[in-house]
Amino acid sequence: MICKDVLYSGMIIPVEKLRELLLKPGHLSEGQFNTALEDAKRTKTDLEDILIEKDLIKDNQLGKLIAEALGVKFINLEMEKINDEMLNFIPELMARSKGIIALSRSEDGIKVGMRNPLDIETRHTLEKRIGENILPYYITKRGLENALNQYRAGIKKDFKKMLDELNSEDIGREERDKLVVRMVDMLLQYGYENGASDIHIEPYREKVVVRFRVDGVMHDVLEIPKKMMDIILSRIKIMAKMRTDEHRAAQDGKIRFIAGDGEEVDVRVSVVPVTEGENAVMRLLAAKTRQFSLTNLGLSDKNLEKVNKAIKNPWGMILVTGPTGSGKTTTVYAVMKILNRREVHISTIEDPVEYNIEGISQIQVNSRTNLTFAKGLRAIVRQDPDIIMVGEIRDEETADIAVNSAMTGHLVLSTLHANDAATTLPRLLDMKVEPFLIASTVNVVIAQRLVRKICEKCRVSYSLSEEEKKIISEDFNLKNIFSSLGYKNLDKVVLYKGDGCKACGNTGYFGRVGIFEVLEMNENIKKLIIDRARSDEIMEMAKINGMTTMFEDGINKVFQAITTLQEVLRVTKI
Repeated sequence: MICKDVLYSGMIIPVEKLRELLLKPGHLSEGQFNTALEDAKRTKTDLEDILIEKDLIKDNQLGKLIAEALGVKFINLEMEKINDEMLNFIPELMARSKGIIALSRSEDGIKVGMRNPLDIETRHTLEKRIGENILPYYITKRGLENALNQYRAGIKKDFKKMLDELNSEDIGREERDKLVVRMVDMLLQYGYENGASDIHIEPYREKVVVRFRVDGVMHDVLEIPKKMMDIILSRIKIMAKMRTDEHRAAQDGKIRFIAGDGEEVDVRVSVVPVTEGENAVMRLLAAKTRQFSLTNLGLSDKNLEKVNKAIKNPWGMILVTGPTGSGKTTTVYAVMKILNRREVHISTIEDPVEYNIEGISQIQVNSRTNLTFAKGLRAIVRQDPDIIMVGEIRDEETADIAVNSAMTGHLVLSTLHANDAATTLPRLLDMKVEPFLIASTVNVVIAQRLVRKICEKCRVSYSLSEEEKKIISEDFNLKNIFSSLGYKNLDKVVLYKGDGCKACGNTGYFGRVGIFEVLEMNENIKKLIIDRARSDEIMEMAKINGMTTMFEDGINKVFQAITTLQEVLRVTKI
């Protein structure tokens, strides 16, 4: 008999039953489960959240195991299309309080996702309310949270209503101020709920445009009358502790707000004077939007094995490289999350500290106090760390200290700006690091880019267009990759794309994933570095050693229906 008590887990099975589900098939070790349980008790957090956040098991995998134990079917809400008609069968307040969502109708009844499908009382209430049979399915906490965001009305509709109220002659000053506060709060909430990394407020001659950057691409969201710019910007400046009377100089600030799901979200604010007023950009730093998990970043099994092997080394360097916005910080944080244990001391020097991680000593670069990467790193070495994370190796001094720290028994994680894994090593030579030091300290170099993922709710297959066939035929690398995969005849190629739906804003894409190349430091590569070989020679040797290039990894993800050919070509600039 399965107990219905909610214990730490926020789930409807007891902890011991959950332990059995995870340990018997070997999903987790006893130690991993006990540590997660202790963390859940200590932080008063759901065990379900701890298991997912610690990257011990995937959300949907856990959902399937629990559903099987309960004797009900599991449904992955990420794969479900939920139309407004079905959604509104259950009022939002009831959906949130009971942990339920209406999904679709069949001849047998209404399919309903439930956090507790054994809750007979709620099922009876729903059947009475809807007048149809209820078919319960188990859903995960995260799946439900994302699905419930669909209840929100459109931002344009909500904003227009507020603008109409502001333009009313009957409104008092106090009510006007409250409305402006609500407007800015709404922008932040909508940005968060839509997975925006940045919110741009851009003034033009006769209007102000609000744009969200979602999955690395800018989207026009809203137009605001120009006369509203000053009051909205003043509110943002007050929240970010900036000077409201300064309009000619650039200002930086920080906001913290509580999102609808209770998460604290930090927002970095930058205001810069432009010809038509002041341009504001708000970067949302929400841990929810970045799942720091190596398994979810997009590393192939082969690459993941290489990275995990490098992580286990007690000393040396792990370098992550790529241009701005390629997800380097996320990868480094994912590695730190795995290494973050009570028995080790991790220290970081960052610019800025984007996410606070419990159990890690994080230092922020500060130009005003002359606290640079190099000076911060020198201080960290005297703090008895086991693992050091340097936000970015920018100069010779930082490179020198980082390499020497790796030589003296520390594991050093850092990022570097370079186009690919092979270029990273000559970059260190340019920073006056001795070749033998690079060869003996660097364990692995991870190079990456981010591509948009095909929306799983509207994914369809298609045959190559004539234009795509021409691109493949005329590109030597691309043609070879397709041939090696058994597609010499391009007429037989079937790929995938997003058709466009409400869930992805009709873009065909939802979320992003990394494409990677992981260069391991073996004897052949070490010899080339000591001989000061060019990056193309290092790249050639890495390929001979079995390294999958970023481009090849991207094309593999195209055939796995994860992303599109156009996306891979866009980010790799082939």
